Amino acid sequence: MTSNITESHRVGGLALYPGSFDPFTMGHLDIVERASRVFGSVVVTVANNSSKSALFTPEERKTQIDSCTEHLSNVTSVLFSGLIVDFAKEVGAIALVRGLRQVADFDYEFRLAFANRRLAPNLETMFFMTNEHHALISASIVRDILNHGGDISSFVPAAVLKAIQQKSPNS
Repeated sequence: MTSNITESHRVGGLALYPGSFDPFTMGHLDIVERASRVFGSVVVTVANNSSKSALFTPEERKTQIDSCTEHLSNVTSVLFSGLIVDFAKEVGAIALVRGLRQVADFDYEFRLAFANRRLAPNLETMFFMTNEHHALISASIVRDILNHGGDISSFVPAAVLKAIQQKSPNS
């Protein structure tokens, strides 16, 4: 027996993919693309994490994400501050999308998912394992490579690389 499963069989709800995305990497794009095949709509929620030294402003990150995801008709991005569970309630999201690269990510993400569940019991956290080609990529590693003059072209989408080159022409 074969099944005729098509794109119309996506989960009908809205999922949020929160993060600082500074910069938006190939790993982030991989997770967004895969989540867009599962959920009816995905909103990449760009947070301003004041505890991190930012390469780009939140507005610049949002613009880059929009450029990188323009091929995905059910993906948008927004700027966000505050508790993600409050924003999820406000917009009617059914899930949070989180990416897992390695076992080390799981401990942090596991605790975060439980905290979010306590705050919003009806909001599910969906974990997506990144493609193995992107498992070692993180925004902080990209920033570190960039700070030491290394080649980041295989770690970030073309639109992000262009923005980085415009910001620091020596990159």
